[in-house]
Order: sequence, then structure tokens, then C-alpha cells
Amino acid sequence: MTSTTLKRLTTCGAVLAALCPALAAAQAYPTKPVRVMVPFAPGGGSDITARQVSAKLSEIFKQQFIVENRAGAGGIVGMEIAAKSPADGYTILMVSGSFSASAATHRPAFDPVNSLPGVAEFGITPFVLTVHPSMPVKSTKELIALAKAKPGDLTYGTSGLGGLTHMATELILSMTGTRMVGVHYRSTGGAMTDLLAGQAPIIVGSLLPIVPHVATGKLRALAVTTEKRWYALPDVPTVGDTLPGYAVELWFGAMAPRNTPQPIVDALNGAINKILQDPEMKKNLEQQGMMATGGTPAKFNERIRGEYERWTKVVKERGIKVQ
Repeated sequence: MTSTTLKRLTTCGAVLAALCPALAAAQAYPTKPVRVMVPFAPGGGSDITARQVSAKLSEIFKQQFIVENRAGAGGIVGMEIAAKSPADGYTILMVSGSFSASAATHRPAFDPVNSLPGVAEFGITPFVLTVHPSMPVKSTKELIALAKAKPGDLTYGTSGLGGLTHMATELILSMTGTRMVGVHYRSTGGAMTDLLAGQAPIIVGSLLPIVPHVATGKLRALAVTTEKRWYALPDVPTVGDTLPGYAVELWFGAMAPRNTPQPIVDALNGAINKILQDPEMKKNLEQQGMMATGGTPAKFNERIRGEYERWTKVVKERGIKVQ
């Protein structure tokens, strides 16, 4: 045996030795309940989706995946707890696209891109650019024209300062060079109440609470924010039809602390993709206005990184400050 061959064998042995603990952990995983951190209050989209997926993961892995709600600071409180948890697969974060927006606006005490790598995306849903019927506009183009004619006079609502509905609106204002006054509520419910009353008559809001009011004529949907038209509102155009390049998708997905063993990440990713192929799960997501997506961790991480960079740019350009 030559010295070169011996050196190669020694190197291979070292690599295998390093991999063995991770492989062994993955093969046995999980041996105890898994904490599923949801950084928002119970009842919201992230919470509902997390509970549906966690129930299926419990069935697949024969261990309990237990949802823990830790709300605060636009989701940053729960995100930070997850980011600082042991990287052993027994704490995972289930969150929505507000992750990237909150990270860009709140400047958390952890690296938002690298501290919580993506495990798997669950699905996507649009926001809806919506106005009260008292607004004299019937299209995105007309709304932009009105905003330019009355700079700073129009009022729009959001579900929270620095949140994703705020960022999605600010992106429209940035791309059109218009100014409107934002009214930032603590929840979608508060924003919807004033939207229906015509007090904050414009919103880029969540699909589900808006659709019933559009159907009864209490609200007018101008556009969806996804790249393509959405099945729940097939006659409503996209914002991108008027503003080429504009697309904001509210995604939902799972993350894990950095350095979680790759075999565990792969096991979770495979299980989630399997769950998303289940007809019952697809139906449940569709009823929530969501389209199942799935995919690899790499694909999900690409989305997270890209959105964080985009919202960081919007925050800087628009001078957005969150106390």
C-alpha cells in the first residue's frame, strides 16, 4: 500500500467518523417529541398550517410534533428562540413569508438568512389589492393615477407596521413613485374592520377574509399580488399586469436551526413533500386559499434569501422605521 493510498483511506475514515453520529441520529430520529415553534398567536394562517402539517408529521414519524406559539415583535420573538435552540432536529420553526419582512424591518439579534435555513416550503397564496366601493377606482392603473393626482391624501391599512402587507404596499408605492398614508393595525382583523367601514379604504390584504366581501360587493378586488391569476379570483388581474416585475407571494414553510444534521433536514423535507401530495392536505390548503408547492431546501432557501434582500432594499428606500 502506497503512502498516497494510506493517506486517502485515512481521510475517508475521518470523514465517515464525522458523518456517523449525524447518520445515526437521523436513522433514529425522532426519539422524543419535537417542538414546533410558531412565532404568532393561535388562529392565524401560520398557526393553522403548522398544526395541519404537524399532525401529519406525528403520524409519519410516530412521535408528537407539538406546536408552541410564541408571538411578539412581528414574529421576531419566536424566530429568535428557534434560531438559538439546539441544532438537533427537536426544534423547528413553521412560519410564513412575514419572516423575511420582519427580519428586514426589525433587525433581529440573529442572522435571519443563515441562522434558520429552510427545510421545506408548504405552499403559497396571494394578497389582494382591495378598495372600499366608495373609492372611485376599478383597476390598479386607476388607483395609481388617483394616488399621483392626490399625493399623500389616500390612506391604506396594513396588518402591522413592518409586516408583509405593509411591505407589499410600499413596494407598489416605490415602483410607482406615489405617496399614501399608512395606518398600521395590530392584526388583519382590525384592518378589515376599518376597510369595510371605508375609514382606511385601501389594503393589500390576506385573501381569505377578503374574498367573501368581494363576493357580496362590500369590497372591490383590483388585483392579486401573485405572478399569475389565482384560482379563487379567476377574473381578477395581477398587480404585475400593470406593474411588470411586481410579485409578492405569501409563502408558508418550515425552518430549522443552523447546523441541524443534513440527514434530519432531508428526512423532514421528504416527509413534508409526501404530506403535500396527500389529496386531503391539498384540499385543506386549497380551502385556505393556498396552493401546495413543496420542493428542496435549496429552492426554499433561495426564496428566503431573495425576499430578505428585496425587503431590506425597500426598507432603506422608503425610510421605514420600526420602534
